[in-house]
Amino acid sequence: MSIFGGKSESGTPAEAAGLSIIAVGLVIRGDLESAGTVKVEGTVEGSVLAKQQVLVARGGIVRGDVLARETVVGGEVHGSISAEDRVEVQAGAAVHGDITTRRIAVAEGARLNGLIRMGESPTPASPGAEGKSAEPASMPQPQKPRPSVPVARVAVPPRPGTPPQAH
Repeated sequence: MSIFGGKSESGTPAEAAGLSIIAVGLVIRGDLESAGTVKVEGTVEGSVLAKQQVLVARGGIVRGDVLARETVVGGEVHGSISAEDRVEVQAGAAVHGDITTRRIAVAEGARLNGLIRMGESPTPASPGAEGKSAEPASMPQPQKPRPSVPVARVAVPPRPGTPPQAH
């Protein structure tokens, strides 16, 4: 197989599902798309789309949507995450945006600020999008960010006959 891609020894196109690394100190401004895996150790200011995995390493930052089959976050994501199969948010990681996936693992110490949708298809059908998308049907589409809604704490009076509790 050729070092730089092209055709393999068997004459078929080389496997495009390689690993692309955004190294520490590297800042990418714009959207990324890969047929394989993207590992972000630096900063990406744009969406990251990978057919296999998006790995945001500890110290890595993505300011945009993440779309992949599987996403593992050890750093920060400021945007929505859509993963066909699984999302993992590691201890110390932060996600500021909505997550749509079939399965999710969140470690203690991780920070999530957004909605989590599970069991839904990460490729929502958008009305009026006929002929617009050149993406394969299996790839998730970015979601528009929604503002966070604060959760109100409701005071419930104690039942009659129960002593008041100290706070």
